Amino acid sequence: MGVFYGAATTEAGVCKDRDVIVIGGGNSAGQGAVFLAGYARSVTVMVRGEGLAATMSRYLIDRIEAMANINVLPFHQVESATGSDHLETVTLRNVKTGESDVREVAAVFIFIGAEPRTEWLGDDIARDHHGFVLTGRDLLSDGRAPASWPLERDPLLLETGVPGVFAADDVRHGSMKRVAAAVGEGSMAVSFVHQYLADL
Repeated sequence: MGVFYGAATTEAGVCKDRDVIVIGGGNSAGQGAVFLAGYARSVTVMVRGEGLAATMSRYLIDRIEAMANINVLPFHQVESATGSDHLETVTLRNVKTGESDVREVAAVFIFIGAEPRTEWLGDDIARDHHGFVLTGRDLLSDGRAPASWPLERDPLLLETGVPGVFAADDVRHGSMKRVAAAVGEGSMAVSFVHQYLADL
């Protein structure tokens, strides 16, 4: 608890009047930092590079610079995190000097992007240009299933281009990339597997 991959209203309560860290230098990290600054005592935006200019839109950098409770910590990465039932401290390491700094924090929000790592699937499973798996309606073109689709029905909601093979959340094109969504889609996929098997 205390490590999040995103920043929503539900997580904002955790950092009310406390110190938090946002990891990442892209627009998502900037938007998250600005949002969290409305709740947290302090928000530290931590990046491995020298700053935000190369990876974040200028309007967000301007907003961050205008907010007194946000500071940017360049040339740093997380070395370790500790806690019992909730995150308590994070050790940050300066990648230039090698020095470490232990900080008490209520939460860490991670915005470092995602790689689906789906290369192993081969050519039978259709993917977008980032490698995320296409499922359901995303496989359709002009309302029609691809020519390689062997069944009369269209692919089910989480079904890939191979009948009976399903994908859920993080690896799926257009998904929310959130734990709750992954759990829900995993449950749906199991239901679709039963439906697929029943139709055989």
